[in-house]
Amino acid sequence: MNLDAVIRKVPDFPKPGILFYDVTSIFLNPDAFRFVVDEMVRCYKDVQIDGIISIESRGFLLGACFAYNKGLPLVLARKKGKLPGKTISQSYLLEYGSATLEIHEADLIPGKRWLIIDDLIATGGTLQAVANMIEKVGASVAGIFSIIGLPFLNYHEKIGKYDPKTLINYHSE
Repeated sequence: MNLDAVIRKVPDFPKPGILFYDVTSIFLNPDAFRFVVDEMVRCYKDVQIDGIISIESRGFLLGACFAYNKGLPLVLARKKGKLPGKTISQSYLLEYGSATLEIHEADLIPGKRWLIIDDLIATGGTLQAVANMIEKVGASVAGIFSIIGLPFLNYHEKIGKYDPKTLINYHSE
């Protein structure tokens, strides 16, 4: 499957000089979407995973498919203020700003191995924030999965120890 041909590229979004890789075009293409889900399952067939943590919002779609396929619990990492009840939070820097993610504190079970799923790895800040929350409660990161990687933004420096896996990499802006 040629994912590059399926992924929509949007120049100057969300600000001038940024080339946005829009994975929503994958969800419009049943063959591409099936390929992505099948590749996620293949990548982790021999890895012990106790649950999935998906990052808002496109990560929710990928994580839900994987969790359903593997019969695993799905935890949502949401933007600040979107979850009711007691949460654990982590702020982080984006390549074009800052943000905070939250997870229901009761959902992060100590001692469990969590696979983190998002749509794209840029600087790694979002994924490192989720990894920090996982480790803060005494759980561990089983791995990181994303459709797209932007290795030119040096995300391996932040999250390389979690063995991030991507299906396609773009090596320049």
